[in-house]
Amino acid sequence: MELNDLWKTALAEIELNISRAAFLTWFKDTSAIEMDGHRVSVSVPNGFVKEWLENKYNKFVLRAVRNINSQVKEVSYVIGTKQLATQKNDTKYGLPTIARVSVKPANDISFSSEFELKDLNINPETSLNPKYTFDSFIVGSFNELAHAAAKSIVIKPGIYNPLFLYGGVGLGKTHLIQAIGNEIIKQNPKAKVKYVSSEKFMGEIVEALKNQEMNQLKEKYRAYDFLIMDDIQFIARTEKMQEEFFHTFNALYEKNKQIIISSDRPPAAIATLEARLKSRFEGGMIADIGEPDYETKLTILKIKMEKTGIVIPEDILDYIARTIKNNIRELEGALNRIVLTAKMNNCVPELEYVKKIISQIIYAPRKFVTPKKVIKTVADFYELSEKEILNKSRKKEVVKPRQIAMYLLREELKCSFPFIGEKIGKKDHTTAIHAYKKILSNIKSNLDLEEEIKIIKEKMYTS
Repeated sequence: MELNDLWKTALAEIELNISRAAFLTWFKDTSAIEMDGHRVSVSVPNGFVKEWLENKYNKFVLRAVRNINSQVKEVSYVIGTKQLATQKNDTKYGLPTIARVSVKPANDISFSSEFELKDLNINPETSLNPKYTFDSFIVGSFNELAHAAAKSIVIKPGIYNPLFLYGGVGLGKTHLIQAIGNEIIKQNPKAKVKYVSSEKFMGEIVEALKNQEMNQLKEKYRAYDFLIMDDIQFIARTEKMQEEFFHTFNALYEKNKQIIISSDRPPAAIATLEARLKSRFEGGMIADIGEPDYETKLTILKIKMEKTGIVIPEDILDYIARTIKNNIRELEGALNRIVLTAKMNNCVPELEYVKKIISQIIYAPRKFVTPKKVIKTVADFYELSEKEILNKSRKKEVVKPRQIAMYLLREELKCSFPFIGEKIGKKDHTTAIHAYKKILSNIKSNLDLEEEIKIIKEKMYTS
């Protein structure tokens, strides 16, 4: 495998572990440029991206690269050209060279183009990816309300303002909100539409404050007819970000401009979101996107398969659809791996080999989860410190998260009740049993609690 292909495959792995918005923000315009011994050098567009990848995403990058080539021990980031380095002596970086030219998609999509970053054609003015359309969005019972609301906004902007879509990682939120923007542009090319992730928005605020350009930034955002904000939950981290977005929201709302928002949870579950923002969000339409059913997953796989031009047996598609339970992104990631294997080996892998590929996707993250990780994830979700979870406080806002932590330690890690009691507050095992049974019972009747625990588990296994 050449260095270029190694990086593309690693990117597919990284995309499974972070939000789509974060992936597009931080991995756009990156490429592997050199492998020297056990170190891979990655080209990045600027110092800001370099620092962010080193501090926040390096473990994901290194793990993804090592899953492909275990000889790699280090990944470094270099500001500069995207051009790939010339291979010395035609070395293939310790990986077997496999002929790939014999398997060709029916529509002549090459190996390279199939696995390019998916945002190369992003509109620089709107930041919209043209591949996200209503036509390519698969509708099922799990997302039909969100889809109907999105279509309604295109027909009659302002009918739901804001439109707030929420759901777990990789379920199609980004696809749907960008489809709205692309359809608006298609029908009215003069409309001022802007898609932005909350992380990008926060980055712009930081830069504007540093350069004393806040007025220009405010004018920029308040000139849009449609503002599409992805992963809004991240602005709840700081008061300044919330304040700026609140004023931007009000300015647009008062001028009857459409606001579209996505999040991994409903407004009420964003613990540190200010009441005034919760009120604004809840004043529009809130729609959730759940997990797809088997029939929908099979349909998605077949449509994606047709685009590659490679025929994959029905039993393999059936196995993927029944085994991948979490999200559509994992589903596509599994299919991409199988397509990649087929193109490299000139044949579709057998079911037993596919099972090994799927097991890597499903089970690999779980080995990184420890009791400490569970407690930290729960604490972070509810904006508490780990110390508060572990102490003996009886405050309502602490008791519930503590019981959820106990429940997850038992349900996910299969810890014994005496261990759980000792780990959390040095309590008796009966306290742990009570907490586990209470949460188990409440989940059956409390949909909000079920959603919160689902989000916590996603973060626990993917961050």
